[in-house]
Amino acid sequence: MSETMRAVQILGDKSSPRLSLTNSFPIPTATGDEVLIRVSAAGITADEVSWPELYESNRIPGHDIAGTVVSLGAEYKGRIKPGDQVFAMIKAATKAGGQADYVPVAGSEVALKPARLSAAQAAALPIPILTAWEALHDRATIKRGDRVLVTGASGAVGLMMVQIASAQLGAEVVALASAKSHSHLRKLGANQCVDYNTAGWESSFGSVDAVLDTVGSDVYAKSWRSLRQGGTSLSIADPPPPWAFNGEKPEELKDNPDAKYVYFVVTASGEDLGKAAKLFDEGTLEPLPVVEFETEKVLEAWEYAKQRGKAGKAVIKFA
Repeated sequence: MSETMRAVQILGDKSSPRLSLTNSFPIPTATGDEVLIRVSAAGITADEVSWPELYESNRIPGHDIAGTVVSLGAEYKGRIKPGDQVFAMIKAATKAGGQADYVPVAGSEVALKPARLSAAQAAALPIPILTAWEALHDRATIKRGDRVLVTGASGAVGLMMVQIASAQLGAEVVALASAKSHSHLRKLGANQCVDYNTAGWESSFGSVDAVLDTVGSDVYAKSWRSLRQGGTSLSIADPPPPWAFNGEKPEELKDNPDAKYVYFVVTASGEDLGKAAKLFDEGTLEPLPVVEFETEKVLEAWEYAKQRGKAGKAVIKFA
């Protein structure tokens, strides 16, 4: 095996980041409980260039990956073995990102890839599926028969929320998205679709037990008007609501004082990825649409990833 690899790097500082592709980055090794993965495909999260953790690492971005296990750290005790096809969400505070030929990943963040999916499809999933999984199972604790509103329902996280809420948990789903996405959302399990361009949309479908917000700002504020008394308002929006990290409370509580309010940042979990993988293999969940780019087209891939209303999640192919 060569001693160097291809890797995407973010140069410059946070105020003026520059994207670069190098062919001479040293190949890392797996230490401790890590798993060294030969990356087949890596998803792009465009706003990662604003994450402070990136500038404290080796400057290689990428937290959604799929690939093949090459070697194991001496302290790894899990079931993964060399040759396994896997996928993973690499936590934000990491020494190395995944947009490279090889990356060492904590063993607790790795799961077997769904056999039904391609490497590119699997690489698009970890952050979206884990965010949706944590929101519905652990934070909002949605149960059968609940009525939920998903804002930004046609986005990557929204599409996963709609499917988990409907197909796995048996909830009634109201999906907020532009009209062009409504047909697809209904196929994925949305019971009702609402166009966010319609004035007064927040009063057009009655009350819900929980709001699952991926958009923030005015959409998040309006969504409170559709929440029943004592319901749950959850947001994963970036930027977060003003109360998220300062110990304050949402001002909307004055009209809904018993409501539960939640903001969280997703946790990397190979265990939850493994649970979700089974649902993809069973056909309970459908993958995200992806647009694949060769490694040499990384600049174009990142530009595409920044676009709104794109046809699919941008994925870079490394093998």
